[in-house]
Amino acid sequence: MVNSSVCPADTGHHPSATGVELADIVRRFGPEYRSQYGQVMMPSQKRALSDIAACCTEELGGKLHQCDDCGKPFWCFHCCGNRACPKCNGKQTQEWLEKRQGELLPCDYFHGVTTVPSEVHGVFKRHQKYMYGLLMKVSAEAVKELCAKKRHLGALPGILAVLHTWNGQLGYHPHVHMLITGGGITTDGEHWEPARGEFLVPVGVLSSKIAAKFRDALEKQKPNLFASIPAGVWQREWVSFLKHYGHGNDAVLNYLSRYVFRTAISNARIIGMDDTHVTFRYKDRHANVWRTVRLPGVEFLRRFLQHVLPRGFHKVRYYGLWHHSKRNLSSRAWLLLILEKPTDAAGPVKIADLLEALSQLAEIDDRPYTGGDDDDAARPRCPHCGSARTRFLTECPRPGVP
Repeated sequence: MVNSSVCPADTGHHPSATGVELADIVRRFGPEYRSQYGQVMMPSQKRALSDIAACCTEELGGKLHQCDDCGKPFWCFHCCGNRACPKCNGKQTQEWLEKRQGELLPCDYFHGVTTVPSEVHGVFKRHQKYMYGLLMKVSAEAVKELCAKKRHLGALPGILAVLHTWNGQLGYHPHVHMLITGGGITTDGEHWEPARGEFLVPVGVLSSKIAAKFRDALEKQKPNLFASIPAGVWQREWVSFLKHYGHGNDAVLNYLSRYVFRTAISNARIIGMDDTHVTFRYKDRHANVWRTVRLPGVEFLRRFLQHVLPRGFHKVRYYGLWHHSKRNLSSRAWLLLILEKPTDAAGPVKIADLLEALSQLAEIDDRPYTGGDDDDAARPRCPHCGSARTRFLTECPRPGVP
C-alpha cells in the first residue's frame, strides 16, 4: 500500500501538537506491557490495545484516492471505533446529539458530581460492572427522591449520568457526573415545576443519602463485599458539588463537550515520547495551571488501561424524565414549558446549531472529509498538496468484510 494516508471522516480526531498520539505509545510500549500484565488484563483492555494500535492504519483497510492536481495517490484508512480511542469520539457525539433532539428541554440545568472515598477504590476495581452500575443508580435515585419532596422541588426531573474513572494524571478516581434539569413534572403530570433559582436540593443531605443508599444496597446484595469495607466510609463525603450550570442550549452543549464522550486522555494532552518514557500535561484544578507528568511507557499504559470499562458496560445512563419508560412525560414537559414560558421555549433545541458549535470545540473541521461519499464536497483533501480535486480509485475492505 501507499504510505501516505489520512484519517477518515468519522474519527473526530484531536491532533497532538507534537505529532505523538496514543496509538504511537500503544505501538511502542504495548508489547512490553502485555508481557508484564497480559495474564491479568481484562478482555476489554486487550481489545483496546489492539484496536488503538491499528486505528487509521492499513491493517483496518481503507479507500484509495488520487489527486487530480498533483497526481499522487493516498489512502484514507478506517478508524477502529473503540470507545477508549481518542480519535473515534466525534461521530459518536454527533449521533448522540441527533438522538437526543426531542429530549433536551429549554430549561435551567444543574451539574452534580458524586465521588467515592478512596477506601473503596480497591473494591471498585475488582468488581467494576457491579460497583459502577450501583453508584450511578443510587446517585440518580437520591436526586429523584430529594426532588420529589415539596420543600425542594416537588417534581420529577430529567437526569443524565456519565461515569468517569480518572483524574488529570490518569489516577484512579471513579465518579459520576450528572446533568439534572432545573425543574420537573409534578406527580399529577399537569405542571412543570421550575427550580428555585440556583437551588435544587441540599448538597449535604444528598451526600448522606447517596452513601446510605449505596450502603444498604451493597449490604443486601453483596454482603461479603460489604463486610470488607471500613465502617467509616459511610460517614465520608460522597458528593463533590451540585451547582447551577446554566440555561438551555449552552448548558447542554458545554456538558456534552466536557463530559459525555471524553476519554481518559486526548491526543492533544500528549507532549512527547522517547524510548522509555511518555510526557503529558494535565490541568491542576486547585492552582488553575497546566502541569506536566513524565512516566515510564508501561506505567503510562497501566494508568490508561485501568480506565477502559468492562465490555458491555454503559457509561451514559438516563433517569427520571429521560428514562426510556418516561418518554411520554418528557414530551409532556416540552408542551408544559412551551405553554408556561412561551418566550423561553419557542421550540425544540436546534441540534444543527449544537453540532456546528461542537465541531468547533472538538476541532472536527480538521478532518479530511466534510460530508458523505456521494457529493463533491465530501472528497478528501490531498495530504500532499491540499487540493480538494481528488477522486476515488478503489477500496480495501475492513478485515472480515468480503
